[in-house]
Amino acid sequence: MNIVLVHGAWVDGSGWQGIHEILHARGYNVSIVQNPLTSLAEDVAATERVLARQAGPSLLVGHSYGGAVITQAGNAANVAGLVYVAAFVPDAGESIESLIEGEAPAPLQPSADGFLFFNPALFPQVFAHDLTTVQGAFLAAAQVPPAGAAFGTKVSRAAWKTRRSWYVLATEDRVIPPAAQRQMAKRANAPITDVRGSHAVYISQPRAVAEAIDAAARAVVQ
Repeated sequence: MNIVLVHGAWVDGSGWQGIHEILHARGYNVSIVQNPLTSLAEDVAATERVLARQAGPSLLVGHSYGGAVITQAGNAANVAGLVYVAAFVPDAGESIESLIEGEAPAPLQPSADGFLFFNPALFPQVFAHDLTTVQGAFLAAAQVPPAGAAFGTKVSRAAWKTRRSWYVLATEDRVIPPAAQRQMAKRANAPITDVRGSHAVYISQPRAVAEAIDAAARAVVQ
Protein backbone atom coordinates (compact mmCIF):
# COMPACT_ATOMS: atom_id res chain seq x y z
CA MET A 1 0.00 0.00 0.00
CA ASN A 2 1.21 3.48 -0.88
CA ILE A 3 0.69 6.36 1.54
CA VAL A 4 1.02 9.93 0.29
CA LEU A 5 1.32 12.66 2.93
CA VAL A 6 0.25 16.23 2.13
CA HIS A 7 1.18 19.14 4.41
CA GLY A 8 -0.81 22.30 5.00
CA ALA A 9 -0.11 26.01 5.19
CA TRP A 10 2.91 27.60 6.94
CA VAL A 11 4.83 24.32 7.10
CA ASP A 12 6.54 21.94 4.69
CA GLY A 13 6.75 18.20 4.27
CA SER A 14 9.51 17.73 6.85
CA GLY A 15 6.92 17.80 9.63
CA TRP A 16 5.82 14.34 8.55
CA GLN A 17 9.20 12.80 9.41
CA GLY A 18 8.08 10.98 12.56
CA ILE A 19 5.02 9.52 10.87
CA HIS A 20 7.06 8.60 7.78
CA GLU A 21 9.50 6.63 9.91
CA ILE A 22 6.77 4.72 11.74
CA LEU A 23 4.79 3.83 8.61
CA HIS A 24 7.91 2.99 6.58
CA ALA A 25 8.99 0.59 9.33
CA ARG A 26 5.61 -1.14 8.98
CA GLY A 27 6.22 -1.83 5.31
CA TYR A 28 4.35 1.01 3.64
CA ASN A 29 5.69 2.91 0.66
CA VAL A 30 5.48 6.47 2.00
CA SER A 31 5.80 9.57 -0.17
CA ILE A 32 5.64 13.19 0.93
CA VAL A 33 4.31 16.02 -1.21
CA GLN A 34 6.05 19.40 -1.04
CA ASN A 35 3.25 21.86 -1.77
CA PRO A 36 4.42 25.15 -3.27
CA LEU A 37 1.53 26.89 -1.44
CA THR A 38 1.22 29.31 -4.35
CA SER A 39 -2.34 28.35 -5.30
CA LEU A 40 -4.78 25.52 -4.69
CA ALA A 41 -4.44 24.43 -8.32
CA GLU A 42 -0.65 24.22 -8.08
CA ASP A 43 -0.80 22.35 -4.77
CA VAL A 44 -3.27 19.88 -6.28
CA ALA A 45 -0.96 19.48 -9.28
CA ALA A 46 2.01 18.79 -6.97
CA THR A 47 -0.02 16.10 -5.20
CA GLU A 48 -1.20 14.56 -8.47
CA ARG A 49 2.42 14.48 -9.65
CA VAL A 50 3.39 12.34 -6.65
CA LEU A 51 0.29 10.16 -6.98
CA ALA A 52 1.21 9.43 -10.60
CA ARG A 53 4.51 7.93 -9.41
CA GLN A 54 2.79 5.33 -7.22
CA ALA A 55 2.43 1.71 -8.33
CA GLY A 56 -0.96 0.52 -7.14
CA PRO A 57 -3.56 2.08 -4.82
CA SER A 58 -2.70 5.00 -2.55
CA LEU A 59 -4.03 6.35 0.72
CA LEU A 60 -3.95 10.14 0.60
CA VAL A 61 -3.39 11.97 3.89
CA GLY A 62 -3.79 15.73 4.38
CA HIS A 63 -3.20 18.10 7.28
CA SER A 64 -4.98 21.44 7.75
CA TYR A 65 -5.20 23.28 4.40
CA GLY A 66 -3.88 20.03 2.93
CA GLY A 67 -7.40 18.71 3.50
CA ALA A 68 -8.64 20.96 0.72
CA VAL A 69 -5.79 19.74 -1.48
CA ILE A 70 -6.58 16.05 -0.97
CA THR A 71 -10.31 16.69 -1.38
CA GLN A 72 -9.59 17.81 -4.94
CA ALA A 73 -6.57 15.62 -5.76
CA GLY A 74 -8.23 12.58 -4.20
CA ASN A 75 -10.32 12.14 -7.34
CA ALA A 76 -7.30 10.55 -9.03
CA ALA A 77 -8.03 6.97 -10.12
CA ASN A 78 -5.42 5.36 -7.87
CA VAL A 79 -6.62 6.97 -4.62
CA ALA A 80 -8.21 4.29 -2.45
CA GLY A 81 -9.02 6.45 0.56
CA LEU A 82 -8.51 9.73 2.36
CA VAL A 83 -7.31 10.56 5.86
CA TYR A 84 -7.84 14.08 7.18
CA VAL A 85 -5.58 15.17 10.05
CA ALA A 86 -6.85 18.29 11.86
CA ALA A 87 -7.88 19.32 8.37
CA PHE A 88 -10.49 21.21 6.42
CA VAL A 89 -12.97 19.02 4.52
CA PRO A 90 -14.65 21.25 1.94
CA ASP A 91 -17.52 20.20 -0.26
CA ALA A 92 -17.73 21.07 -3.94
CA GLY A 93 -18.24 24.82 -4.26
CA GLU A 94 -16.65 25.53 -0.86
CA SER A 95 -13.31 27.11 -0.01
CA ILE A 96 -11.26 27.47 3.16
CA GLU A 97 -12.60 31.01 3.46
CA SER A 98 -16.20 29.86 3.28
CA LEU A 99 -15.57 27.21 5.93
CA ILE A 100 -14.09 29.68 8.41
CA GLU A 101 -16.59 32.47 7.74
CA GLY A 102 -17.64 34.01 11.04
CA GLU A 103 -14.69 32.54 12.97
CA ALA A 104 -12.21 34.78 14.77
CA PRO A 105 -9.50 35.86 12.30
CA ALA A 106 -6.19 34.07 12.55
CA PRO A 107 -3.14 36.19 13.48
CA LEU A 108 -2.09 36.69 9.87
CA GLN A 109 0.20 39.31 8.36
CA PRO A 110 -0.39 39.66 4.58
CA SER A 111 2.55 40.55 2.38
CA ALA A 112 2.34 43.19 -0.32
CA ASP A 113 1.99 40.49 -2.97
CA GLY A 114 -0.80 38.56 -1.26
CA PHE A 115 0.96 35.88 0.79
CA LEU A 116 -0.08 35.24 4.39
CA PHE A 117 2.53 35.14 7.13
CA PHE A 118 1.49 33.80 10.52
CA ASN A 119 2.48 36.23 13.27
CA PRO A 120 5.68 34.56 14.56
CA ALA A 121 5.15 35.87 18.08
CA LEU A 122 1.85 33.99 18.27
CA PHE A 123 2.70 30.95 16.15
CA PRO A 124 4.03 28.72 18.98
CA GLN A 125 1.03 29.06 21.30
CA VAL A 126 -1.61 29.06 18.56
CA PHE A 127 -0.27 26.51 16.06
CA ALA A 128 2.01 24.30 18.13
CA HIS A 129 1.50 24.80 21.85
CA ASP A 130 2.27 21.16 22.67
CA LEU A 131 5.73 21.29 21.09
CA THR A 132 8.78 22.58 22.94
CA THR A 133 9.41 26.31 22.96
CA VAL A 134 12.42 25.75 20.71
CA GLN A 135 10.42 23.70 18.21
CA GLY A 136 7.62 26.22 18.11
CA ALA A 137 10.00 29.12 17.60
CA PHE A 138 11.77 27.30 14.78
CA LEU A 139 8.52 26.49 12.99
CA ALA A 140 7.55 30.15 13.25
CA ALA A 141 10.88 31.24 11.79
CA ALA A 142 10.79 28.62 9.02
CA GLN A 143 7.14 29.10 8.05
CA VAL A 144 6.12 28.89 4.41
CA PRO A 145 3.42 31.53 3.79
CA PRO A 146 0.55 30.41 1.54
CA ALA A 147 -0.94 32.56 -1.16
CA GLY A 148 -4.07 34.17 0.25
CA ALA A 149 -5.90 33.36 -2.97
CA ALA A 150 -5.52 29.64 -2.22
CA PHE A 151 -7.84 30.00 0.75
CA GLY A 152 -10.50 31.60 -1.43
CA THR A 153 -10.40 29.02 -4.22
CA LYS A 154 -13.36 26.65 -4.32
CA VAL A 155 -13.06 22.90 -4.61
CA SER A 156 -14.75 21.70 -7.78
CA ARG A 157 -15.23 18.03 -6.89
CA ALA A 158 -15.13 16.55 -3.39
CA ALA A 159 -13.33 13.19 -3.40
CA TRP A 160 -14.76 12.19 -0.01
CA LYS A 161 -18.11 11.65 -1.71
CA THR A 162 -16.68 8.70 -3.65
CA ARG A 163 -13.71 7.62 -1.50
CA ARG A 164 -13.69 6.11 1.97
CA SER A 165 -12.50 8.71 4.45
CA TRP A 166 -11.19 8.92 8.01
CA TYR A 167 -10.54 11.86 10.33
CA VAL A 168 -7.92 12.46 13.04
CA LEU A 169 -9.30 15.17 15.31
CA ALA A 170 -6.89 17.30 17.36
CA THR A 171 -8.78 17.91 20.58
CA GLU A 172 -6.68 20.93 21.64
CA ASP A 173 -6.49 22.62 18.24
CA ARG A 174 -6.42 26.44 18.37
CA VAL A 175 -6.46 26.94 14.59
CA ILE A 176 -9.42 24.79 13.49
CA PRO A 177 -11.84 24.47 16.43
CA PRO A 178 -12.38 20.83 17.43
CA ALA A 179 -16.15 21.28 17.09
CA ALA A 180 -15.70 22.41 13.49
CA GLN A 181 -13.43 19.43 12.81
CA ARG A 182 -16.04 17.06 14.18
CA GLN A 183 -18.79 18.64 12.10
CA MET A 184 -16.78 18.36 8.88
CA ALA A 185 -15.81 14.76 9.63
CA LYS A 186 -19.40 13.75 10.29
CA ARG A 187 -20.57 15.40 7.08
CA ALA A 188 -18.04 13.29 5.19
CA ASN A 189 -19.11 10.13 7.07
CA ALA A 190 -15.52 9.78 8.23
CA PRO A 191 -14.84 7.71 11.37
CA ILE A 192 -13.15 9.97 13.92
CA THR A 193 -10.05 9.28 16.00
CA ASP A 194 -9.61 11.83 18.78
CA VAL A 195 -5.98 12.63 19.58
CA ARG A 196 -5.00 15.02 22.32
CA GLY A 197 -2.86 17.58 20.57
CA SER A 198 -2.48 21.00 19.00
CA HIS A 199 -2.91 21.89 15.35
CA ALA A 200 0.58 20.42 14.95
CA VAL A 201 -0.68 17.05 16.22
CA TYR A 202 1.03 15.19 13.38
CA ILE A 203 4.37 16.43 14.77
CA SER A 204 3.62 16.23 18.49
CA GLN A 205 1.76 12.89 18.42
CA PRO A 206 3.26 10.99 15.48
CA ARG A 207 2.56 7.53 16.87
CA ALA A 208 -1.13 8.17 17.52
CA VAL A 209 -1.61 9.74 14.10
CA ALA A 210 0.38 6.96 12.40
CA GLU A 211 -1.80 4.35 14.13
CA ALA A 212 -4.92 5.99 12.67
CA ILE A 213 -3.36 6.10 9.19
CA ASP A 214 -2.27 2.48 9.52
CA ALA A 215 -5.80 1.44 10.51
CA ALA A 216 -7.25 3.27 7.50
CA ALA A 217 -4.71 1.69 5.16
CA ARG A 218 -5.56 -1.78 6.42
CA ALA A 219 -9.27 -1.06 6.05
CA VAL A 220 -9.05 -0.05 2.39
CA VAL A 221 -7.27 -3.27 1.39
CA GLN A 222 -9.72 -5.60 3.13
